[in-house]
Amino acid sequence: MSDSSILPPARLRPEAELARDALSTPVLSRAARLARWAGPETRVDAGGVLVEEQLPAAAAELGLTGEDAAADASEAWRVAVDAGLVDVVDEEEGTVAAADGLGVLTGGSPQEVLGVWLTALETVIGDASVPDLEGLVDAIAGGEGSGELDLDALDWNPEAEAEFLDGVLGNLYLLTVGGEGAAGEMVPLPALAASVIVPGDMAEPTNDVLEQVSDAMMRLDEQFRMLEPVGLIEYRPVDEALMADADEEPAAPVDDTDVSRYGMVRLTPLGLYGLRARLLEAGFEAPALGDLVDKGADALLDGTAVFPPAAAHAETEQWLGRRDPLGAARELLAAARGTDQGAPLRRLRCQQALSLVGVSAEPALREVLDDPELGGLARVWLAEHGAADVPAPSEDLIFWLTIDTVAAQLAAEGNSEELRALVEGLARQHSGFFDTAWRVDHPATADVLEAMGRLHPDKKIAKEARKAAFKARSQHGG
Repeated sequence: MSDSSILPPARLRPEAELARDALSTPVLSRAARLARWAGPETRVDAGGVLVEEQLPAAAAELGLTGEDAAADASEAWRVAVDAGLVDVVDEEEGTVAAADGLGVLTGGSPQEVLGVWLTALETVIGDASVPDLEGLVDAIAGGEGSGELDLDALDWNPEAEAEFLDGVLGNLYLLTVGGEGAAGEMVPLPALAASVIVPGDMAEPTNDVLEQVSDAMMRLDEQFRMLEPVGLIEYRPVDEALMADADEEPAAPVDDTDVSRYGMVRLTPLGLYGLRARLLEAGFEAPALGDLVDKGADALLDGTAVFPPAAAHAETEQWLGRRDPLGAARELLAAARGTDQGAPLRRLRCQQALSLVGVSAEPALREVLDDPELGGLARVWLAEHGAADVPAPSEDLIFWLTIDTVAAQLAAEGNSEELRALVEGLARQHSGFFDTAWRVDHPATADVLEAMGRLHPDKKIAKEARKAAFKARSQHGG
Protein backbone atom coordinates (compact mmCIF):
# COMPACT_ATOMS: atom_id res chain seq x y z
CA MET A 1 0.00 0.00 0.00
CA SER A 2 1.08 3.54 -0.68
CA ASP A 3 0.53 6.04 2.12
CA SER A 4 -1.04 8.36 -0.47
CA SER A 5 -3.78 5.88 -1.37
CA ILE A 6 -7.30 6.27 0.01
CA LEU A 7 -8.47 3.05 1.64
CA PRO A 8 -12.08 1.84 1.68
CA PRO A 9 -13.99 3.07 4.75
CA ALA A 10 -14.04 0.97 7.90
CA ARG A 11 -17.30 0.11 9.67
CA LEU A 12 -16.35 0.78 13.28
CA ARG A 13 -18.32 -0.25 16.34
CA PRO A 14 -19.18 2.43 18.95
CA GLU A 15 -16.19 3.40 21.10
CA ALA A 16 -17.94 2.36 24.31
CA GLU A 17 -18.37 -1.17 22.94
CA LEU A 18 -14.78 -1.29 21.71
CA ALA A 19 -13.49 -0.07 25.08
CA ARG A 20 -15.33 -2.91 26.83
CA ASP A 21 -13.74 -5.35 24.39
CA ALA A 22 -10.32 -3.84 25.11
CA LEU A 23 -10.72 -4.18 28.88
CA SER A 24 -11.63 -7.86 28.51
CA THR A 25 -8.59 -8.81 26.42
CA PRO A 26 -6.20 -11.16 28.23
CA VAL A 27 -3.18 -8.92 27.59
CA LEU A 28 -4.68 -5.73 29.02
CA SER A 29 -6.54 -7.40 31.88
CA ARG A 30 -3.34 -9.21 32.93
CA ALA A 31 -1.35 -5.98 32.76
CA ALA A 32 -3.93 -4.19 34.91
CA ARG A 33 -3.93 -7.04 37.42
CA LEU A 34 -0.15 -6.90 37.77
CA ALA A 35 -0.25 -3.10 38.14
CA ARG A 36 -2.62 -3.53 41.09
CA TRP A 37 -0.49 -6.38 42.49
CA ALA A 38 2.74 -4.36 42.44
CA GLY A 39 3.80 -2.90 45.78
CA PRO A 40 6.76 -1.52 47.74
CA GLU A 41 8.62 -4.82 47.46
CA THR A 42 8.26 -5.07 43.69
CA ARG A 43 11.55 -4.62 41.87
CA VAL A 44 12.47 -4.02 38.24
CA ASP A 45 15.78 -3.87 36.41
CA ALA A 46 17.25 -0.88 34.60
CA GLY A 47 14.90 -1.38 31.64
CA GLY A 48 11.77 -1.50 33.80
CA VAL A 49 11.49 -5.29 33.36
CA LEU A 50 10.30 -7.29 36.35
CA VAL A 51 13.30 -9.00 37.98
CA GLU A 52 13.48 -12.73 37.42
CA GLU A 53 13.01 -13.58 41.11
CA GLN A 54 9.55 -12.05 41.09
CA LEU A 55 8.27 -13.70 37.92
CA PRO A 56 6.91 -16.81 39.72
CA ALA A 57 4.84 -14.62 42.07
CA ALA A 58 3.59 -12.53 39.14
CA ALA A 59 2.64 -15.68 37.23
CA ALA A 60 0.83 -17.03 40.27
CA GLU A 61 -1.06 -13.73 40.63
CA LEU A 62 -2.26 -14.17 37.05
CA GLY A 63 -3.10 -17.84 37.53
CA LEU A 64 -0.54 -18.86 34.92
CA THR A 65 1.08 -22.30 34.96
CA GLY A 66 3.26 -24.31 32.65
CA GLU A 67 6.54 -23.63 30.88
CA ASP A 68 5.32 -20.33 29.36
CA ALA A 69 4.01 -18.89 32.63
CA ALA A 70 7.06 -16.76 33.41
CA ALA A 71 7.31 -15.44 29.83
CA ASP A 72 3.61 -14.54 29.78
CA ALA A 73 3.90 -12.79 33.12
CA SER A 74 6.93 -10.87 31.90
CA GLU A 75 5.03 -9.74 28.80
CA ALA A 76 2.07 -8.64 30.93
CA TRP A 77 4.43 -6.56 33.05
CA ARG A 78 6.04 -4.94 30.00
CA VAL A 79 2.58 -4.01 28.74
CA ALA A 80 1.74 -2.50 32.14
CA VAL A 81 4.88 -0.34 32.00
CA ASP A 82 4.52 0.65 28.33
CA ALA A 83 0.82 1.44 28.68
CA GLY A 84 1.40 3.69 31.67
CA LEU A 85 -0.29 1.46 34.24
CA VAL A 86 2.84 1.50 36.44
CA ASP A 87 5.71 3.97 36.78
CA VAL A 88 9.31 3.29 37.70
CA VAL A 89 9.70 5.56 40.75
CA ASP A 90 13.41 5.06 41.38
CA GLU A 91 15.52 3.57 38.58
CA GLU A 92 18.50 2.99 40.87
CA GLU A 93 16.44 1.18 43.47
CA GLY A 94 14.15 -0.39 40.86
CA THR A 95 10.97 0.57 42.71
CA VAL A 96 7.58 1.08 41.05
CA ALA A 97 4.16 2.55 41.79
CA ALA A 98 0.74 2.57 40.19
CA ALA A 99 0.42 5.20 37.44
CA ASP A 100 -2.43 7.34 36.13
CA GLY A 101 -3.13 4.87 33.34
CA LEU A 102 -4.48 2.37 35.85
CA GLY A 103 -7.16 4.84 36.88
CA VAL A 104 -8.05 5.41 33.22
CA LEU A 105 -9.05 1.77 32.90
CA THR A 106 -11.67 2.13 35.64
CA GLY A 107 -12.73 5.77 35.35
CA GLY A 108 -11.60 7.03 31.95
CA SER A 109 -13.63 7.71 28.85
CA PRO A 110 -13.92 5.01 26.16
CA GLN A 111 -11.47 6.96 24.02
CA GLU A 112 -8.95 7.10 26.87
CA VAL A 113 -9.31 3.38 27.51
CA LEU A 114 -8.74 2.68 23.82
CA GLY A 115 -5.64 4.88 23.95
CA VAL A 116 -4.19 2.63 26.66
CA TRP A 117 -5.09 -0.46 24.63
CA LEU A 118 -3.42 0.96 21.51
CA THR A 119 -0.19 1.35 23.46
CA ALA A 120 -0.50 -2.26 24.63
CA LEU A 121 -1.10 -3.30 21.03
CA GLU A 122 2.14 -1.66 19.91
CA THR A 123 4.07 -3.56 22.59
CA VAL A 124 2.61 -6.90 21.50
CA ILE A 125 3.13 -6.23 17.79
CA GLY A 126 6.73 -5.30 18.57
CA ASP A 127 7.17 -8.54 20.52
CA ALA A 128 5.65 -10.54 17.67
CA SER A 129 8.36 -9.25 15.32
CA VAL A 130 11.14 -10.63 17.54
CA PRO A 131 12.34 -14.22 17.04
CA ASP A 132 12.04 -16.81 19.79
CA LEU A 133 14.06 -16.28 22.96
CA GLU A 134 16.10 -19.45 22.48
CA GLY A 135 17.32 -18.07 19.16
CA LEU A 136 18.19 -14.78 20.84
CA VAL A 137 20.24 -16.55 23.51
CA ASP A 138 22.16 -18.47 20.84
CA ALA A 139 22.76 -15.27 18.88
CA ILE A 140 24.09 -13.46 21.95
CA ALA A 141 26.34 -16.44 22.66
CA GLY A 142 27.59 -16.09 19.09
CA GLY A 143 28.86 -12.64 20.02
CA GLU A 144 31.85 -14.36 21.72
CA GLY A 145 31.16 -12.94 25.16
CA SER A 146 30.82 -9.37 23.96
CA GLY A 147 27.16 -9.27 25.03
CA GLU A 148 26.23 -7.92 21.60
CA LEU A 149 23.49 -9.42 19.47
CA ASP A 150 24.80 -11.22 16.40
CA LEU A 151 21.93 -10.53 13.97
CA ASP A 152 23.78 -12.22 11.12
CA ALA A 153 23.93 -15.48 13.07
CA LEU A 154 20.24 -15.14 13.91
CA ASP A 155 19.34 -14.33 10.28
CA TRP A 156 17.00 -11.65 11.58
CA ASN A 157 16.51 -8.17 10.17
CA PRO A 158 14.37 -6.21 12.66
CA GLU A 159 13.20 -3.63 10.11
CA ALA A 160 12.39 -6.24 7.48
CA GLU A 161 10.52 -8.38 10.02
CA ALA A 162 8.46 -5.41 11.20
CA GLU A 163 7.71 -4.41 7.60
CA PHE A 164 6.65 -7.97 6.78
CA LEU A 165 4.19 -8.12 9.69
CA ASP A 166 2.90 -4.61 8.92
CA GLY A 167 2.37 -5.66 5.29
CA VAL A 168 0.41 -8.76 6.30
CA LEU A 169 -1.73 -6.78 8.75
CA GLY A 170 -2.27 -4.10 6.10
CA ASN A 171 -3.54 -6.69 3.62
CA LEU A 172 -5.78 -8.19 6.30
CA TYR A 173 -7.20 -4.70 6.91
CA LEU A 174 -7.89 -4.24 3.19
CA LEU A 175 -9.67 -7.60 3.00
CA THR A 176 -11.76 -6.63 6.02
CA VAL A 177 -12.81 -3.14 4.94
CA GLY A 178 -13.48 -4.41 1.44
CA GLY A 179 -16.21 -6.69 2.82
CA GLU A 180 -19.73 -5.82 3.90
CA GLY A 181 -19.51 -6.30 7.67
CA ALA A 182 -17.63 -4.85 10.63
CA ALA A 183 -15.43 -7.93 10.60
CA GLY A 184 -14.50 -9.82 7.44
CA GLU A 185 -14.67 -13.50 6.65
CA MET A 186 -11.96 -15.81 7.96
CA VAL A 187 -8.94 -15.58 5.64
CA PRO A 188 -6.82 -18.68 4.92
CA LEU A 189 -3.28 -18.19 6.20
CA PRO A 190 -1.68 -19.43 2.92
CA ALA A 191 -3.57 -16.77 0.94
CA LEU A 192 -2.54 -14.04 3.38
CA ALA A 193 1.11 -15.12 3.31
CA ALA A 194 1.06 -15.31 -0.49
CA SER A 195 -0.35 -11.77 -0.69
CA VAL A 196 2.95 -10.36 0.56
CA ILE A 197 5.32 -12.92 -0.99
CA VAL A 198 4.07 -13.72 -4.49
CA PRO A 199 4.70 -10.90 -7.03
CA GLY A 200 1.50 -9.52 -8.53
CA ASP A 201 2.64 -10.21 -12.10
CA MET A 202 3.62 -13.84 -11.43
CA ALA A 203 1.06 -16.10 -13.12
CA GLU A 204 2.31 -19.31 -11.50
CA PRO A 205 4.48 -19.27 -8.33
CA THR A 206 7.85 -20.99 -8.64
CA ASN A 207 8.94 -23.67 -6.19
CA ASP A 208 11.23 -21.14 -4.53
CA VAL A 209 8.36 -18.70 -4.03
CA LEU A 210 6.11 -21.47 -2.71
CA GLU A 211 8.80 -22.38 -0.19
CA GLN A 212 8.95 -18.72 0.90
CA VAL A 213 5.17 -18.74 1.35
CA SER A 214 5.40 -21.89 3.45
CA ASP A 215 8.11 -20.32 5.65
CA ALA A 216 6.04 -17.15 5.98
CA MET A 217 3.02 -19.20 7.10
CA MET A 218 5.03 -20.73 9.92
CA ARG A 219 6.24 -17.29 11.04
CA LEU A 220 2.73 -15.91 10.90
CA ASP A 221 1.34 -18.87 12.83
CA GLU A 222 3.66 -18.03 15.72
CA GLN A 223 3.00 -14.28 15.43
CA PHE A 224 -0.78 -14.63 15.26
CA ARG A 225 -0.78 -16.83 18.34
CA MET A 226 0.85 -13.86 20.11
CA LEU A 227 -1.53 -11.28 18.63
CA GLU A 228 -4.79 -13.04 19.48
CA PRO A 229 -4.62 -12.37 23.27
CA VAL A 230 -4.42 -8.60 22.72
CA GLY A 231 -7.74 -8.75 20.89
CA LEU A 232 -6.44 -7.85 17.44
CA ILE A 233 -7.53 -11.03 15.67
CA GLU A 234 -9.49 -14.23 15.88
CA TYR A 235 -7.13 -17.02 14.92
CA ARG A 236 -7.50 -20.71 14.14
CA PRO A 237 -3.90 -22.03 14.28
CA VAL A 238 -2.17 -24.29 11.81
CA ASP A 239 -2.98 -27.94 12.48
CA GLU A 240 0.00 -29.32 14.39
CA ALA A 241 -0.28 -32.57 12.43
CA LEU A 242 0.95 -30.64 9.38
CA MET A 243 4.16 -29.79 11.18
CA ALA A 244 4.87 -33.35 12.32
CA ASP A 245 7.76 -35.30 10.84
CA ALA A 246 6.96 -36.94 7.52
CA ASP A 247 7.67 -40.42 8.88
CA GLU A 248 5.26 -40.00 11.81
CA GLU A 249 1.78 -41.51 11.51
CA PRO A 250 -1.02 -38.99 12.16
CA ALA A 251 -3.12 -39.67 15.25
CA ALA A 252 -6.29 -39.60 13.15
CA PRO A 253 -7.19 -39.45 9.44
CA VAL A 254 -6.81 -35.92 8.05
CA ASP A 255 -8.43 -34.16 5.12
CA ASP A 256 -5.71 -32.66 2.91
CA THR A 257 -8.30 -30.53 1.10
CA ASP A 258 -9.47 -28.77 4.28
CA VAL A 259 -7.91 -25.30 3.92
CA SER A 260 -8.77 -24.43 7.53
CA ARG A 261 -6.06 -26.87 8.68
CA TYR A 262 -3.49 -24.41 7.35
CA GLY A 263 -4.65 -21.60 9.61
CA MET A 264 -7.53 -19.10 9.40
CA VAL A 265 -7.57 -15.51 10.65
CA ARG A 266 -9.76 -12.42 10.73
CA LEU A 267 -9.69 -9.03 12.39
CA THR A 268 -11.94 -8.46 15.36
CA PRO A 269 -13.95 -5.21 15.51
CA LEU A 270 -11.40 -4.02 18.07
CA GLY A 271 -8.58 -5.09 15.75
CA LEU A 272 -10.14 -3.14 12.90
CA TYR A 273 -10.16 -0.05 15.12
CA GLY A 274 -6.55 -0.66 16.15
CA LEU A 275 -5.16 -1.19 12.66
CA ARG A 276 -7.00 1.88 11.36
CA ALA A 277 -5.41 3.95 14.14
CA ARG A 278 -1.98 2.62 13.17
CA LEU A 279 -2.60 3.38 9.48
CA LEU A 280 -3.67 6.95 10.29
CA GLU A 281 -0.55 7.38 12.40
CA ALA A 282 1.55 6.15 9.46
CA GLY A 283 0.03 8.77 7.14
CA PHE A 284 -2.57 6.70 5.29
CA GLU A 285 -5.98 8.10 4.46
CA ALA A 286 -8.16 5.52 6.20
CA PRO A 287 -11.74 6.81 6.45
CA ALA A 288 -14.46 5.38 8.66
CA LEU A 289 -18.16 5.30 7.92
CA GLY A 290 -19.77 8.33 9.53
CA ASP A 291 -16.78 10.62 8.98
CA LEU A 292 -18.77 12.74 6.49
CA VAL A 293 -22.12 13.12 8.25
CA ASP A 294 -21.34 16.61 9.54
CA LYS A 295 -19.69 17.84 6.35
CA GLY A 296 -21.20 19.52 3.29
CA ALA A 297 -22.58 17.80 0.22
CA ASP A 298 -19.37 18.58 -1.69
CA ALA A 299 -17.34 16.58 0.85
CA LEU A 300 -19.89 13.77 0.75
CA LEU A 301 -19.84 13.42 -3.05
CA ASP A 302 -16.06 13.71 -3.31
CA GLY A 303 -15.46 11.44 -0.32
CA THR A 304 -17.79 8.65 -1.41
CA ALA A 305 -16.51 8.80 -5.00
CA VAL A 306 -13.86 6.22 -4.11
CA PHE A 307 -16.04 4.14 -1.76
CA PRO A 308 -17.36 0.70 -2.73
CA PRO A 309 -21.11 0.88 -3.54
CA ALA A 310 -22.35 -0.56 -0.23
CA ALA A 311 -20.14 1.79 1.78
CA ALA A 312 -21.18 4.82 -0.29
CA HIS A 313 -24.83 3.87 0.28
CA ALA A 314 -24.34 3.54 4.05
CA GLU A 315 -22.43 6.83 4.35
CA THR A 316 -25.05 8.68 2.29
CA GLU A 317 -27.90 7.28 4.37
CA GLN A 318 -26.24 8.58 7.53
CA TRP A 319 -25.67 11.99 5.90
CA LEU A 320 -29.29 12.27 4.75
CA GLY A 321 -30.53 11.21 8.16
CA ARG A 322 -29.19 14.46 9.63
CA ARG A 323 -30.93 16.74 7.11
CA ASP A 324 -34.25 17.95 5.76
CA PRO A 325 -34.91 16.05 2.48
CA LEU A 326 -35.62 19.12 0.34
CA GLY A 327 -32.64 21.07 1.66
CA ALA A 328 -30.40 18.03 1.28
CA ALA A 329 -31.48 17.55 -2.34
CA ARG A 330 -30.71 21.19 -3.17
CA GLU A 331 -27.31 20.94 -1.51
CA LEU A 332 -26.48 17.73 -3.37
CA LEU A 333 -27.46 19.16 -6.74
CA ALA A 334 -25.39 22.30 -6.18
CA ALA A 335 -22.35 20.19 -5.26
CA ALA A 336 -22.77 17.99 -8.35
CA ARG A 337 -22.09 20.81 -10.82
CA GLY A 338 -18.72 21.21 -12.47
CA THR A 339 -16.57 20.51 -15.51
CA ASP A 340 -13.51 19.14 -13.69
CA GLN A 341 -12.35 15.55 -14.09
CA GLY A 342 -14.18 14.37 -10.97
CA ALA A 343 -17.52 15.99 -11.86
CA PRO A 344 -19.12 13.00 -13.70
CA LEU A 345 -18.52 10.71 -10.74
CA ARG A 346 -19.88 13.38 -8.36
CA ARG A 347 -23.05 13.52 -10.43
CA LEU A 348 -23.35 9.72 -10.35
CA ARG A 349 -23.01 9.75 -6.55
CA CYS A 350 -25.52 12.61 -6.45
CA GLN A 351 -27.99 10.59 -8.50
CA GLN A 352 -27.49 7.60 -6.19
CA ALA A 353 -27.97 9.81 -3.13
CA LEU A 354 -31.13 11.36 -4.53
CA SER A 355 -32.56 7.88 -5.06
CA LEU A 356 -32.68 7.63 -1.26
CA VAL A 357 -34.65 10.86 -0.89
CA GLY A 358 -38.45 10.79 -0.96
CA VAL A 359 -40.94 12.73 -3.07
CA SER A 360 -40.57 15.78 -0.81
CA ALA A 361 -37.41 16.57 -2.78
CA GLU A 362 -39.34 17.02 -6.04
CA PRO A 363 -39.21 20.87 -6.05
CA ALA A 364 -35.40 20.77 -5.97
CA LEU A 365 -35.31 18.51 -9.05
CA ARG A 366 -37.75 20.66 -10.97
CA GLU A 367 -35.61 23.72 -10.25
CA VAL A 368 -32.72 22.27 -12.29
CA LEU A 369 -34.62 20.91 -15.30
CA ASP A 370 -33.09 23.59 -17.52
CA ASP A 371 -29.60 23.18 -16.09
CA PRO A 372 -27.32 21.70 -18.83
CA GLU A 373 -25.41 19.57 -16.31
CA LEU A 374 -28.25 18.49 -14.02
CA GLY A 375 -31.33 18.50 -16.27
CA GLY A 376 -30.78 14.91 -17.40
CA LEU A 377 -30.48 13.34 -13.97
CA ALA A 378 -33.40 15.50 -12.77
CA ARG A 379 -35.63 14.04 -15.50
CA VAL A 380 -34.53 10.51 -14.59
CA TRP A 381 -35.36 11.08 -10.91
CA LEU A 382 -38.76 12.65 -11.66
CA ALA A 383 -39.70 9.83 -14.03
CA GLU A 384 -38.67 7.17 -11.50
CA HIS A 385 -40.84 8.86 -8.85
CA GLY A 386 -43.88 9.05 -11.14
CA ALA A 387 -43.92 12.84 -11.43
CA ALA A 388 -46.28 14.40 -13.96
CA ASP A 389 -45.51 16.99 -16.62
CA VAL A 390 -41.82 16.14 -17.00
CA PRO A 391 -40.53 17.80 -20.19
CA ALA A 392 -38.92 15.50 -22.72
CA PRO A 393 -35.14 15.88 -23.03
CA SER A 394 -33.56 17.26 -26.17
CA GLU A 395 -31.24 15.08 -28.24
CA ASP A 396 -28.30 17.21 -27.12
CA LEU A 397 -29.18 16.59 -23.47
CA ILE A 398 -29.55 12.84 -24.05
CA PHE A 399 -26.10 12.58 -25.63
CA TRP A 400 -24.52 14.82 -22.98
CA LEU A 401 -26.01 12.68 -20.21
CA THR A 402 -24.80 9.52 -21.97
CA ILE A 403 -21.21 10.79 -22.14
CA ASP A 404 -21.40 11.96 -18.51
CA THR A 405 -22.74 8.59 -17.36
CA VAL A 406 -20.05 6.56 -19.14
CA ALA A 407 -17.36 8.93 -17.84
CA ALA A 408 -18.64 8.38 -14.31
CA GLN A 409 -18.68 4.61 -14.73
CA LEU A 410 -15.12 4.69 -16.07
CA ALA A 411 -13.99 6.64 -13.03
CA ALA A 412 -15.86 4.38 -10.63
CA GLU A 413 -15.17 0.94 -12.08
CA GLY A 414 -12.59 1.18 -14.84
CA ASN A 415 -12.97 -1.30 -17.71
CA SER A 416 -15.54 -3.48 -15.95
CA GLU A 417 -17.84 -6.06 -17.54
CA GLU A 418 -20.81 -3.86 -16.59
CA LEU A 419 -19.32 -0.94 -18.50
CA ARG A 420 -18.56 -3.18 -21.48
CA ALA A 421 -22.23 -4.21 -21.55
CA LEU A 422 -23.31 -0.55 -21.35
CA VAL A 423 -21.03 0.36 -24.26
CA GLU A 424 -22.36 -2.49 -26.41
CA GLY A 425 -25.93 -1.49 -25.59
CA LEU A 426 -25.38 2.16 -26.55
CA ALA A 427 -23.85 1.28 -29.90
CA ARG A 428 -26.61 -1.24 -30.62
CA GLN A 429 -29.55 0.97 -29.64
CA HIS A 430 -28.46 4.19 -31.36
CA SER A 431 -27.62 3.88 -35.04
CA GLY A 432 -25.15 6.55 -36.01
CA PHE A 433 -24.26 7.09 -32.34
CA PHE A 434 -20.65 8.01 -33.04
CA ASP A 435 -21.57 10.44 -35.85
CA THR A 436 -23.27 12.59 -33.21
CA ALA A 437 -21.38 11.71 -30.03
CA TRP A 438 -18.07 13.32 -31.05
CA ARG A 439 -19.80 16.70 -31.26
CA VAL A 440 -21.01 16.61 -27.62
CA ASP A 441 -19.68 19.59 -25.66
CA HIS A 442 -18.46 17.62 -22.63
CA PRO A 443 -14.87 17.64 -21.29
CA ALA A 444 -14.79 13.82 -21.23
CA THR A 445 -16.18 13.19 -24.74
CA ALA A 446 -12.89 12.13 -26.33
CA ASP A 447 -11.90 9.95 -23.36
CA VAL A 448 -15.29 8.23 -23.34
CA LEU A 449 -15.18 7.52 -27.08
CA GLU A 450 -11.64 6.13 -26.79
CA ALA A 451 -12.82 3.86 -23.97
CA MET A 452 -15.75 2.68 -26.09
CA GLY A 453 -13.32 1.84 -28.88
CA ARG A 454 -11.20 -0.09 -26.42
CA LEU A 455 -14.11 -1.97 -24.84
CA HIS A 456 -16.37 -2.84 -27.77
CA PRO A 457 -15.72 -6.40 -29.05
CA ASP A 458 -16.83 -5.63 -32.62
CA LYS A 459 -13.74 -4.41 -34.50
CA LYS A 460 -15.75 -2.32 -36.96
CA ILE A 461 -17.68 -0.49 -34.22
CA ALA A 462 -14.50 -0.09 -32.15
CA LYS A 463 -12.83 1.58 -35.15
CA GLU A 464 -15.79 3.97 -35.52
CA ALA A 465 -15.46 4.90 -31.85
CA ARG A 466 -11.73 5.62 -32.20
CA LYS A 467 -12.35 7.80 -35.28
CA ALA A 468 -15.02 9.71 -33.34
CA ALA A 469 -12.59 10.19 -30.45
CA PHE A 470 -10.00 11.65 -32.86
CA LYS A 471 -12.61 14.08 -34.20
CA ALA A 472 -13.58 15.10 -30.67
CA ARG A 473 -9.97 15.83 -29.75
CA SER A 474 -9.47 17.81 -32.95
CA GLN A 475 -12.63 19.82 -32.23
CA HIS A 476 -11.31 20.80 -28.81
CA GLY A 477 -7.77 21.43 -29.96
CA GLY A 478 -6.42 18.31 -28.25
